[in-house]
Amino acid sequence: MRFWAHIVLVFGLLAGTSGSALARCEDLAKGYDDVVPNRADTRINVGQDFDTILERGFLTFAVYDDFAPFSWEEAGKPKGIDIEIARIIAEDIGVEARFNFVTADENVDADLRNQVWKGPLIGGRVSNIMMHVPYSKDLQCRNELVVLNGQYFNETLATAYRIDVFPDDAPTTPYYRFHKVGVENHTISDFYLSNFNGGMLLPNIRHYPEHEDAFAAMEAGEVDAVMGVKSILEHLDQSDAIEVATPPLVNFALDTWTLGIAVRHNFRELSYAADYAISDALADGRIAAIFEKYGVSHAAPEY
Repeated sequence: MRFWAHIVLVFGLLAGTSGSALARCEDLAKGYDDVVPNRADTRINVGQDFDTILERGFLTFAVYDDFAPFSWEEAGKPKGIDIEIARIIAEDIGVEARFNFVTADENVDADLRNQVWKGPLIGGRVSNIMMHVPYSKDLQCRNELVVLNGQYFNETLATAYRIDVFPDDAPTTPYYRFHKVGVENHTISDFYLSNFNGGMLLPNIRHYPEHEDAFAAMEAGEVDAVMGVKSILEHLDQSDAIEVATPPLVNFALDTWTLGIAVRHNFRELSYAADYAISDALADGRIAAIFEKYGVSHAAPEY
């Protein structure tokens, strides 16, 4: 499952369980012990402490596979926005960056379990830092064995559209009663459009395996617009005939989320060091320059 598909589950949890998650968080013990009674699968030493990382000379980063413009491999070399931000972190600490390319699980909670604090049931290994983790208090409360920080980007939903079809302005949701719109299967955009006003837009929604397929269909004239994640739509947009915009979404408020990093809870020194490196790179413009390099407009996180 791709990241954009499984993040919709996070949004569903945020919308539906906010109160109960926060209530549970209030009852959490201050400081967590790796030894949990009656848990045969507990692992005492998972990950590495800061001194061990400095001594061995490298940091491992979990990044999503085949996930342009953020992380992918080209001719065996890691590329993308998350890759370059990870290298900033490693360079600031004084070590090498190494990457574990991973596939998104059923939800972000499972990704944190598999990649940060426990490890997958079969094969694989945990990483020191996981990139591209959506930040929210609810997600943090549900995952007390990780620390979420190092926010570096505010992601949002957007619309790519054909300028010849919509010459005056970007189409808003009601336009799709009369115009075909493309969307990646099982994403937030798919959920929103399919359920808009009782499903009234369904006859004009066209589903595609990935953002790239929907975008190609728009370029071929099969659909007039594509709704999806702004960063990936901007990265795909290489044509003067297409524009990417963020028109208001009727009856939908969860259209923006913040992205950062995750580190295992008992390695907070590493978490703080990574957070400082990201803060410095935000302040001096290095992160904004990385986004520009990949054709993506950078929206700084709102602290």
